[in-house]
Amino acid sequence: MKQYDDLRATRLYCNTCNAPMPVRERLLLILPDGYLYEYRCASCNSTLGDKKTSAAPDAAQEPYTIC
Repeated sequence: MKQYDDLRATRLYCNTCNAPMPVRERLLLILPDGYLYEYRCASCNSTLGDKKTSAAPDAAQEPYTIC
């Protein structure tokens, strides 16, 4: 059962705002074994956390070709 494979935060506690705030998820790095995302407060733009996801085996990136 793959019900919770990819969870995304919608609200996290922000120390600057002193309240749970909506967050923006931003792709920070593309790693060889997955992706690193950063969560930022939608109000004050403070970094609230990060998340690393592993790339699926069938979603391996193919090299880009320039024509």
